[in-house]
Amino acid sequence: MAYFLGIDLGTSAVKCILVGEDGAVAASRSEEYPLHTPQPGWAEQHPEDWWTKTAACIRALLADAAIPGSEIAGVGLSGQMHGSVFLDKELRVVRPALLWCDQRTAAECDWIEATIGQQELARLTGNRALTGFTAPKVIWLRKHEPEHFARTAHLMLPKDYVRLQLTGEFGMDMADASGTLLLDVARRRWSEEVLQRLGIPAEWLPPLYESNDIAGRLTAEAAQLTGLAEGTPVVAGGGDQACGAVGVGVVREGIASVALGTSGVVFVHDDTYEADPLCRLHAFCHGVPGRWHRMGVMLAAGGSFQWWKNHFAFEELHKAKAEGRDVYEYLTALAETAPLGSEGLLFLPYLSGERTPHPDPKARGAFIGLTVRHSKAHLTRAVLEGITFGLRDSMELVKQSGIQIRELRVNGGGARSPFWRQMIADIFGLPVVTVNSTDGPAYGAAVMAASGVRNVDITELCDRWIRPVTRTEPNPASSSRYESFYAVYRTLYDTLKATSHQLTDLVAEG
Repeated sequence: MAYFLGIDLGTSAVKCILVGEDGAVAASRSEEYPLHTPQPGWAEQHPEDWWTKTAACIRALLADAAIPGSEIAGVGLSGQMHGSVFLDKELRVVRPALLWCDQRTAAECDWIEATIGQQELARLTGNRALTGFTAPKVIWLRKHEPEHFARTAHLMLPKDYVRLQLTGEFGMDMADASGTLLLDVARRRWSEEVLQRLGIPAEWLPPLYESNDIAGRLTAEAAQLTGLAEGTPVVAGGGDQACGAVGVGVVREGIASVALGTSGVVFVHDDTYEADPLCRLHAFCHGVPGRWHRMGVMLAAGGSFQWWKNHFAFEELHKAKAEGRDVYEYLTALAETAPLGSEGLLFLPYLSGERTPHPDPKARGAFIGLTVRHSKAHLTRAVLEGITFGLRDSMELVKQSGIQIRELRVNGGGARSPFWRQMIADIFGLPVVTVNSTDGPAYGAAVMAASGVRNVDITELCDRWIRPVTRTEPNPASSSRYESFYAVYRTLYDTLKATSHQLTDLVAEG
């Protein structure tokens, strides 16, 4: 049997999976690498770490599965979006990559929107200038590290650096390129006007591909390092959100996905391009050729739950280690003992600033409504409810755009919890579905590889390989009760905005 290799270059680790011709996952493996925060709000990684760990992960995966590299028919790549990789003429890394969660570019975003105009930028790219995007990072480099800007000859995204190491070829897919703020999303080409007005050299940018296009073949050197066969085709792939959506079958209208990773994403397939005039939702190209998607992003979804676990779940962490279980099972079980609405306790999940619907790097998290009655169970449930309310904010914008959603497909670590799935169904008022593919973006990358190598439509492959496993219907009584709490939650950002900005500025002043 031939296999397809899906690679997902995440923020904390690279994940590699092997998928057979029948769509079944034969093996998976992951390798971690460090995240560096040299200053508050900064987030960087060394591209060399991505490649070293990816090569090691592939070798180990093939060994674990006892599958020779010659049986891998194609490779697909997914990865964290927006990260800026700067290379010089000799293809050496100029400086560590600035990641999607890096918040240093607020001033550069303001400059971009003042230079081009917010409405004109929306017309040209379908999006506002946000701190996570790539273009503001380039402007930051020019302003703050001119010596590095002068050395730069190539600009690419994280997964495209790995593909360069695999194939020796430059390239970027439409979906990932959408998050650079340099793509004409409607026409699926680089925006010459944006590049010119921002002073970013067009020659820095790689050729563009659809996600299932073959964008290169494995070099002899990469074959030796990974154990794959020389000449193995490598498709363009996609950003992690597009790949994750393909990986759960969000490839036609009416189906949305909710990704519960470090960030939280509401992703909606769109057959036609139509940007939100106010740019509250992202309008990006999809990993399905010739299609688009709309997307809302909250920066600390699973990240908020992880923060709670790391700092306040010492007892649960000890039990989990002693019993060999997942600590999140203990935390969701604890949350379930608290009543719906956590007895009037609300949590704002803006621990890393926010993107949708509040593009505000200075937003801050908070617990609101604490009383002496509130226990650890209440706070834990409030964290989960606050994350879910924040995700619903994006779905409200989807509804306002006129797109009708009949089903949510939930993926990521939180999708394993029946309790959280029921909470999502109740707060969104929509059925929540899980599917048989649980490897997220890596699985979507494998689908793209199979589509490109076998010349099969991505939607057709998803219909063959991806099947619903569970379906959770909303509880009408719980949904009605949550509406009242959500209405209060919606007032909190505006109420606390000035305070959050004052605190952020005080810290910045030292």
